[in-house]
Amino acid sequence: MLPGVAGSAQAASADAAAAAGSTGAKGGTSGGAAAPHPAATVFDPIRPPSVPLAVRSPYLSAWLPSSNSAGTWPTFWTGRIMAMTGIAQIDGVPFLFLGSPNIDGQVLRGMAQRSLTTTATRSVFLFEAAGVELTVTFLSPVEPGDLRRQSVPLSYLTADVRSADGAAHDVKLYFDISGEWAHADSGTSIGWAAEQVSGAGGGSLTSLSFSPDGTKTLAENGDMATWGTVVWSATNRSGLTWQIGADTAVRPAALTDGKLAGSVDSRQPRAINDAWPVFAFHFDLGRVRASAQQAVLSVGHVREPAVSYLGTPLPPLWKSYWASWQKMAAFFHGDLTTAATRTAALDRKVRTEATAAGGAKYAALCALALRQAYGATELVSRDGAPWALLKEISSDGNVSSIDVTYPAMPVFAWADPGYLALLLAPMLEYAEHGGWPKEFAEHDLGSSYPNAAGHNDGNEEDMPVEESANMLLMTAAYLKGASASDAKAFATTHYTILKQWADYLVANALDPGFQNQTDDFTGFIGHSANLALKGILALGAMSQVAAAAGNAADRTRYLGVAKDYIGQWVGKAQDTTPDHLKLAYDQPGTWSLKYNGYPDTLLGLGLVPASVAAEEAAWYLTQANPYGIPLDVRHAYTKGDWEMWTAAWLRDHPVSGYLIDSLYEFAHTTPTRVPFTDWYDTVNDKPSGGFQARPVVGGIFALLSVAR
Repeated sequence: MLPGVAGSAQAASADAAAAAGSTGAKGGTSGGAAAPHPAATVFDPIRPPSVPLAVRSPYLSAWLPSSNSAGTWPTFWTGRIMAMTGIAQIDGVPFLFLGSPNIDGQVLRGMAQRSLTTTATRSVFLFEAAGVELTVTFLSPVEPGDLRRQSVPLSYLTADVRSADGAAHDVKLYFDISGEWAHADSGTSIGWAAEQVSGAGGGSLTSLSFSPDGTKTLAENGDMATWGTVVWSATNRSGLTWQIGADTAVRPAALTDGKLAGSVDSRQPRAINDAWPVFAFHFDLGRVRASAQQAVLSVGHVREPAVSYLGTPLPPLWKSYWASWQKMAAFFHGDLTTAATRTAALDRKVRTEATAAGGAKYAALCALALRQAYGATELVSRDGAPWALLKEISSDGNVSSIDVTYPAMPVFAWADPGYLALLLAPMLEYAEHGGWPKEFAEHDLGSSYPNAAGHNDGNEEDMPVEESANMLLMTAAYLKGASASDAKAFATTHYTILKQWADYLVANALDPGFQNQTDDFTGFIGHSANLALKGILALGAMSQVAAAAGNAADRTRYLGVAKDYIGQWVGKAQDTTPDHLKLAYDQPGTWSLKYNGYPDTLLGLGLVPASVAAEEAAWYLTQANPYGIPLDVRHAYTKGDWEMWTAAWLRDHPVSGYLIDSLYEFAHTTPTRVPFTDWYDTVNDKPSGGFQARPVVGGIFALLSVAR
């Protein structure tokens, strides 16, 4: 796999010791088998806080909350168990490599985990036991510029086995998942089916699927969908058998009989926790030598409808390309070879360009962030046109929160500006035609995903300067990456609403009143220097929108206002010391990260004086803690996305490298094993709140987006 920076032996040993404490984890289909862990796993290029496994959409989001997969159940991003089991039988001896199953009360031997490699699209585990090497790859494709493939809510799992000692070995692989993948409440009844699906190019696959019984559509339980179908498929090959049944029957049968019965448990529907039905595949690979033998699986979650917009159900975009999930799954399996090539190229692009922009540790952070950022979004169809919607995962559950899309924006601006336009489209549509009643931009499209119910009564979490500025800045970021014709069409189509928001900022951005802003956990604030900076730069962005639309007069006007305001801003924000900028105009002796300086660099506005940037860069280094620089003077916590925005803005100053190194150390060493958090304590190396798996980690790509 792709080379990188290997984790230090010290960090690896510490992580192995921490992970060993979880080997007796119970829950789900488990009685809690404890598998022995190897000494130290080599982490290349980073030890993820939680390893992304199948991370493809808001409801296909499976993670490993440890570094060693044997003895630990995968979970949904919330921490709820989504059991997946992996066992290798080598010359008749079973070895556990994934999950924590209880099989007739026996403790299985564990395969030694030699390494864990994280790329932008893959998590690759390398195991070894009894002269056999096993590579297990979880591949969640990200497909910039390809809406058809990006719309597929499926993820690959491949297992490659070869002899490591020169001898031939008899190898069998067993995989299963539990009904816990279908619903957050284990008391919920599910029904299931098995079928043969014709594949592309003459191949075929076996698909085991299951769904909640008595489905309630367009609703959630514990942040998991209460409707839809889990699809678990394997490419057919010689030696493949399958079975649906109780965990206590299926797993022992696989190990005892060396195959599965090809039978479907007839007692359905029944509760997920009623004799714990599992969905199992068994691969008899025969005599394995130096040439690798491969087992190919996929897992996904399909829903129809996908979301609703102002009460109208919207289908997933993949339905525009395939009539059924079966046809989509067949295509997905047939596409593996080319998907592997495309995603490997993307992995190399991320690694190479990120290393050039910020070094090896920065490239590691980008690799960790890509799937998480895209995995909070999904593509739907509205009247035949594609839209991308985003879930504000963990922090609020809102639909397409503008101030969550904004910090995530750099990854889309760098990887696929067209995708950014699709994210902006429903936000603009709602303000233009959906009934939003206020002069400034809305906060979100609905309080609870997947229902974009809007806020036509005006009752929402208003962030007037914040969201209006965010929309202008994101629009300008898209225009920068679009073709001239596409930029003109977009700017012209949405000019009226964008101008309305710009005029609101002309009246309110220089000295914002007592308003809420994106860091709402810090509370409302008046006269915020950072919020004012955002609003002023947004006026500069509006000048670019006007230029794209061919409105020279507005271009001159908004740029002139922005230049006038930035001069006043420097005076108002400067602390009396005077060696840094204040948190708020009326709060001398305070300071904050002015991460909103990043759009000045991204858009090439050149509004913030270089002397101000240098002053802030020097000041921030005096405030550094072991794991980063606090968000402001009031707390020890920070936000990783804003640190990387700051690093991009100040990329020519030493503080940029410090911010990268400290965020890497947090992610690489934090003992709290949840999907990459953006809100954490810079002193104690732990998350500060419940933020996890959020798309805002797309902000880590800020340096890439401004790389020269």
